[in-house]
Amino acid sequence: MKDQINTDRLPKHIAIIMDGNGRWAKQKGLIRAIGHENGTKSVRQTVEACAELGVENLTLYAFSTENWNRPKLEVETLMKLLVSSLKKEIKTLQDNNIKLNAIGNLSLLPKKVYKELLEVIDKTANNSRMTLTLALSYGSREELVQAITEISNKVKNNIISLESIDESVINKHLYTQNLPDVDLLIRTSGEQRISNFLLWQIAYAELFFTKVLWPDFTKQHLYDAIIDYQKRERRFGKTSEQLS
Repeated sequence: MKDQINTDRLPKHIAIIMDGNGRWAKQKGLIRAIGHENGTKSVRQTVEACAELGVENLTLYAFSTENWNRPKLEVETLMKLLVSSLKKEIKTLQDNNIKLNAIGNLSLLPKKVYKELLEVIDKTANNSRMTLTLALSYGSREELVQAITEISNKVKNNIISLESIDESVINKHLYTQNLPDVDLLIRTSGEQRISNFLLWQIAYAELFFTKVLWPDFTKQHLYDAIIDYQKRERRFGKTSEQLS
């Protein structure tokens, strides 16, 4: 399937809602933590596949603001897994020239997780092949509220004028200010909803839903999503005739 991909028409930014770890474990009679552990293998495969193809930006929905409401043991397990994964994958990131980035309310992360995250971000800061962004303690509505608050304060203090507010001003106040809009959004597990993920940034994204649970997601599934994306006509409000 990889041979069917037109590398001249790759999505510049792919975002993935990695869903189904818990259900995968439940189907196998295992605890949810095992599902999350197996999900890290799919992360590695997907990151490597995107880098090999030439995708410039990959954003993974790793932990939402709502996920803090999950059972305490599961949250602790996810945080420990995040730390261990960052330590394990630093060599992979360096070998593949991949820059790590993180978005979300990172101040809510445990100190050990936050420290490890910043260290990996710092060590990979000069890598240029691809930017891998982890959405951690992330919620799009919270992001928008924060952006609106910051812009309002700047208007109040005469730093910017009310008349100057446009899309570019809003973009500059989002967590994703250094990233392009999402071209392709993938969600695994068969659920067909956005779940408070990059609501502003996916305004014109192509959506791809698959029933595959995240721990079973392979490079071939990624290729399938990209091939489907390349078959679509992206009009951005225009007509087909205008594009041709």
